[in-house]
Amino acid sequence: MTTVLDTAVHLFLESEMESPRVLPVDFVDSHRFGAGKPGHLVVFSRTCPDKDEPNDDSAAVIRLPDGALVMAVADGVGGAPLGYKASAIAVQCIAESLQDRIDGSDLRPAILDGIERANAEILDMGTGAATTISIVEVQNRIARGYQVGDSMAMIVGQRGTMKWRSTSHSPVGYLIESGAIEEAEAMLHDDRHIVSNLVGSREMHIEIGPAIPLAVRDSIVIASDGLFDNLQLGEIAQLARIGKPLDRMNALVALASKRMRGEDHSMPGKPDDLAVVLMTP
Repeated sequence: MTTVLDTAVHLFLESEMESPRVLPVDFVDSHRFGAGKPGHLVVFSRTCPDKDEPNDDSAAVIRLPDGALVMAVADGVGGAPLGYKASAIAVQCIAESLQDRIDGSDLRPAILDGIERANAEILDMGTGAATTISIVEVQNRIARGYQVGDSMAMIVGQRGTMKWRSTSHSPVGYLIESGAIEEAEAMLHDDRHIVSNLVGSREMHIEIGPAIPLAVRDSIVIASDGLFDNLQLGEIAQLARIGKPLDRMNALVALASKRMRGEDHSMPGKPDDLAVVLMTP
């Protein structure tokens, strides 16, 4: 199901996409990539193969009247009650908080307030539901990430350079960050399904990333662990930077789906719901 609150907000809740959706090119501020060259936004979300329950992943793309852009992916905790509802609450609270913001003001207070609202609402449900969320704001050619859980985001340069990536809030994610294990080992780790930080927890904490100046050819990927648990970071960086925007997303989805189905014998796969937001030049 895709919900459009107004011309500036697109929410993707319980989505079952057969193919990625390309948002209108004028949805991305032309000043982001240079005069006369608006960027592109592509979104994909669908349920895990052979899963009967609703898609626990939600996504949001919000363009504010002053040209600022906010993108988010939330992944409701699998196995917990109403994971799909928790992820929907998270992206809806972000959208609502941003709509209350004064044009031209700092995005950070509105984003943090949205996450905190979501945490309170999910806790008030009293069902044990929880979700991750990964957010990237883009304003005046500066990007900044916000993170709770193991949905992740990354900024990739034209030549595949990793300009920035978030850290997965999980035991395995912290092991990778510390250099204790390699990515390939992480994909086989017994604890890769464990998440250390969630929206819907009284111990929730929000990680705020650094301000990253964006170059003309930079791409941004925000996704649930359906992508990041099936592809290595270098693979994502390469696929996200080459070709037309729709071709890039199709390549990411195709490889993740192949591994989820166990058809890539060179690499392990983890069946899961999948949501990806891709911003490209």
